[in-house]
Amino acid sequence: MSQIIELLKSINYQVSKELLFNYKKLNITDSEFIILIYLINQSSDIYNPKQISNDLNIDLNNVLELINSLCEKNIIKVEIKKINNVRSEVLNLDYLYEKLALSLSKVETKKESSIYAVFETEFGRTLSPMEFEIINGWIDTGVSEELIILALKEATYNGVSNLRYIDKIIYEWGKKGIKNKDDVEKDRKQFKGNKKNKNLDDYYDWLNDARDN
Repeated sequence: MSQIIELLKSINYQVSKELLFNYKKLNITDSEFIILIYLINQSSDIYNPKQISNDLNIDLNNVLELINSLCEKNIIKVEIKKINNVRSEVLNLDYLYEKLALSLSKVETKKESSIYAVFETEFGRTLSPMEFEIINGWIDTGVSEELIILALKEATYNGVSNLRYIDKIIYEWGKKGIKNKDDVEKDRKQFKGNKKNKNLDDYYDWLNDARDN
């Protein structure tokens, strides 16, 4: 038994962290990802669906469906090649690496864009991958870069440099219909001119809320 355990420990399939962290962005399902890990680690590129089915204990029809889906997504391609004068089906994984490289290139481009540079300058440090995703999430939901930077300035003014705080500012502004600098200025003037707000009872204290948590 101990020999079997040691053998199991020594046999490892490899997958790049870039693919592991980004396969969802390429619209690759978990089942398709398992197939890809298998294919990447094969010494031969000859397409043998029965072998894949046996090795992974996946129904042959499911294997064919997964391979077909990956081909439709232009992740892999089944090609015909002559091997030892025999025409054989082979799997080309170059499309996978090209799509992954393109996806990573887009991330780098976003990283270098002005809004990210502004955040890093204000925070005095490099943004984490999670922080990039949060900022991207704001942009993807239609929040303008102008409003995001205004919220960043608001946070910096209050001595806070975390995205949770900024997210709450954006959320509160969204509830008020604030979309740009003019709206922010109008809201501030309205708040200052409203005598009911002088005791600040109805003012949302982002600063203390963020610090307490």
